[in-house]
Amino acid sequence: MTAPKMKMRKGDKVIVMVGKDKGKRGQVLKMLVNERKAIVQGVNMVKRHTKPSQSGPGGIESKEMPMHLSNLALEDPKDGTATRVGYKFLKDGKKVRYAKKSGEVFND
Repeated sequence: MTAPKMKMRKGDKVIVMVGKDKGKRGQVLKMLVNERKAIVQGVNMVKRHTKPSQSGPGGIESKEMPMHLSNLALEDPKDGTATRVGYKFLKDGKKVRYAKKSGEVFND
């Protein structure tokens, strides 16, 4: 089985559209492709209680949890608003992603 096609990638700047963190912006740290989720920096934070171990002391840690891709929108490189993604071919034949709102090409 092949992995589903994703329009977001690691390193993209995104905006949270729904949920407790609505309106927050962050960078995609990790993509969970088969689950259709992404971990976004500073968004969907939870507290985890960890036991002490050889690798580190225990305590309460804050960490990011995955969010479903349907709750996220890519940030337009031109004006920073939420946008959808399209694909087009450049003159040299390279396939690139672009923002449907402004037409700007995402830096891949």
